[in-house]
Amino acid sequence: MKNLRHTLCATACATALATAAGLAWSQPAPAPAAPAEYKPAEGQPGKDVMWVPTSQVLVDRMLAMAKVTPKDHVVDLGSGDGRLVITAAQRGATGHGIEYNPNLVELSKRSADAAGVSARATFEKADIFVSDFSKATVVTLFLLPELNARLRPILLNMKPGTRIVSNSFDMGEWKPDQTQRATEGCRTYCDAFQWTVPARVDGIWRLGGGKELVLAQNFQMLEGSLRDASTATEISSAKMEGNTIRFSVDHVSYSGELNGREIKGTTDKGASWTATRVTR
Repeated sequence: MKNLRHTLCATACATALATAAGLAWSQPAPAPAAPAEYKPAEGQPGKDVMWVPTSQVLVDRMLAMAKVTPKDHVVDLGSGDGRLVITAAQRGATGHGIEYNPNLVELSKRSADAAGVSARATFEKADIFVSDFSKATVVTLFLLPELNARLRPILLNMKPGTRIVSNSFDMGEWKPDQTQRATEGCRTYCDAFQWTVPARVDGIWRLGGGKELVLAQNFQMLEGSLRDASTATEISSAKMEGNTIRFSVDHVSYSGELNGREIKGTTDKGASWTATRVTR
């Protein structure tokens, strides 16, 4: 009898365990709780720099300095929380943010969607130093000077006329075309620097009447002379802005547009002039 009771008990217990196991197997496991929405902290470390948000007033100033229009494609290198790209999209431009922190990328996408501009404001998780942003007409950045120095050759190799705007840090020997400061509504990092990628025009250019324009170039700044068979007169106020050249000589101001190996323009006296590249 004792053995029978033991057998019946064992059988009942096994059946109960099997039934419980079957119920546990048939019921889906509860879904994990959704994580709290990511909120970046000012000063948090990143791949190359810590994250500090650009104030909205400086974002607006940077885009104004670049003269952003709906025809522009703005690329923000190290786009953080996405506010610059989103603001550019709200102005009708297309914008793209390149950011290494995947949490910031997802936050930016949610913010663009909430602002109703996700079709024009896109973001990707990538390294800015291996990304192709050559199609940009405007490039914005908020990076340290040594990172700007690494990017400088890439930026200078972009299409002439591309506008570059940096929050707070310059490009070393490449002096900015303009500098502005946001004085209200900005607590820290309130300076902006803007450059326009210059075309290369250094060399000798032949004008009509046996004259030659000899140019030496340092980034967008030019030096040189206008010479003929007997004289050479130094030029002044000489500068490139994209494909546009401006200089003065003998109290006459010249401006012109570069197109391949030719420059065509006018003087402030109303005369037309043309120059053809001889050497570079």
